[in-house]
Amino acid sequence: MASAAEQLAANLNFGSLAKATDLRRRIWFTLGALIVYRLGTYIPIPGIDPTILADLFRQNAGGILGMFDMFAGGALGRMTIFALNIMPYISSAIIMQLMTAVSPTLGQLKKEGESGRKKINQYTRYGTVVLAAVQAYGISVGLEGMAGSQGSAVIDPGAFFRATTVITLVGGTIFLMWLGEQITARGVGNGISLIIFAGIVANLPSAMAGTMELGRTGALSTIFILVLIVMIIAVISFIVFIERAQRRIVVQYPKRQAGNRMYGGEASHLPLKLNTAGVIPPIFASSLLLMPATLAGFSATQGAGAGGGDWLSTIAVFLGRGQPLYLAIYAGLIIFFAFFYTAVVFNPADTADNLKKYGGFIPGIRPGKNTTEYFDYVLTRLTTVGALYLALICILPEILISEYSVPFYFGGTSLLIVVTVTLDTVGQIQSHLIAHQYEGLIKKSRLKGRPR
Repeated sequence: MASAAEQLAANLNFGSLAKATDLRRRIWFTLGALIVYRLGTYIPIPGIDPTILADLFRQNAGGILGMFDMFAGGALGRMTIFALNIMPYISSAIIMQLMTAVSPTLGQLKKEGESGRKKINQYTRYGTVVLAAVQAYGISVGLEGMAGSQGSAVIDPGAFFRATTVITLVGGTIFLMWLGEQITARGVGNGISLIIFAGIVANLPSAMAGTMELGRTGALSTIFILVLIVMIIAVISFIVFIERAQRRIVVQYPKRQAGNRMYGGEASHLPLKLNTAGVIPPIFASSLLLMPATLAGFSATQGAGAGGGDWLSTIAVFLGRGQPLYLAIYAGLIIFFAFFYTAVVFNPADTADNLKKYGGFIPGIRPGKNTTEYFDYVLTRLTTVGALYLALICILPEILISEYSVPFYFGGTSLLIVVTVTLDTVGQIQSHLIAHQYEGLIKKSRLKGRPR
C-alpha cells in the first residue's frame, strides 16, 4: 500500500488538476474569498480624513503599527473595515487554549469530541467579539486624539463616531472570522493563515519597489540590497529545511495469529516534526504584543496633547521596534507558545496509551509509563530546538528592520508565515490530487470486475 502511494506521489502533476473537479472548485472558492478580503481592505470606515490619516501613519509606520499593518494587509494604514484583521480571533483562541489547559470544565469539553469542540469554538467566537469591541473602542479614542499639521484625523469626533467605528471594526473582524472558517471547510488550506498570508503577499511588490527606491536615492547601498536578497533566499531555504525536518520513532507491532493466518509483525514509524507548532507561536506572540503596544501608542498620542502622557510615551518607546524590551518579550512569547502549542497538539500519555492498546511498542522501551517518558524526552528536545529556531528567524530580521529601515515584509515573521502557509497549502492540494487518483483507480477496477 505504501509503495502504491509513493508511486502516485511520484507521478503527480498539475495536469491532473483539470480532472479533479472538486479540487478545482475548492481552489476557485479560496481565491474568490481572498479577493473579497482584499476588496474589503480598501473600504474606509466613515468619519476619517484619509489624507491626514495617511500622513500621520507615515510618520509612525516604523514602529509597532507598521507590523500590525503588515498583518492587516495595509488595512490599518488606510483605516478600513478590516483594520483589526483577524488578530482578535487569534487572541481569543489563545485565551481559550490557555483556559482549556487550566480549567477542568473546559478540559472535559475538549475530551467530548465534536460536540465539545463546537462549544469551545462558540466560546472563542464570543471572546472575539469582546476583544474586537475593546480594541475597536481603543482605536476610535486614539483616532480622535491624532492630529497633524492640517488638523484632526477625525472629521466629527464624538460618541457617534466612536459607536460607528466600534460597530464597523467589530463587524469586519466577525466577517473575516466567518470567511476564514469557510475557506477551511470549503476551500484549500487553513483559512485564518491564508488571510494573513494574503495580506503579506499583497504588499510584497510595493515593499520591493520601496526598497529599490531607497537604493536609487542612496539611502541603502547596492551592496546592502544584494546582501539583503541573498539573506532572504537563505532564510527561505533554511525555513523549508527545518519545516520538513522530523524525527522518526520506530514502532514495532507484534505478530498475531487469526485462524491459520499470521498478521502483524511489521515495523512502522511515528514522525515528530522538529517544529511541531509551525507558524502559530510567532502569530500568537505578535498578536499579544500588539495589543498593549498599540493601546500604549494611541494613549500616549492622546495624552501628549493634554500634557499627561509621559509614562505612556515611555512604554510606547520601550515597546518600539528593535528595542531590547520588545525583542526580549517577543522571543520569550515565541518560545513559550512553541512549548504550549506543542503540548496542546501532541499528548505523550495519550499516544503511549494508544500504542499499548493496539499492541505497538518502541524497541527497547517498555509500554506504558516508560514510553510516555520517552516521548516526553524526545519531544522536549525537539521543541527546544524548534523554539530557538523560531526565535532566531523572527528576532534577527527585526534588528535589521529597526537599524536599516528594511520593510517589514522582508522580516523573519512574514517570511516564516508565507513559506509555511505555502508548504501547507501545496501539501493539501497534493493530498486532494492523490485522493482523486485513488478514486479513479477504484472506479476502473470496479468497471473491470463487472461481469460481461
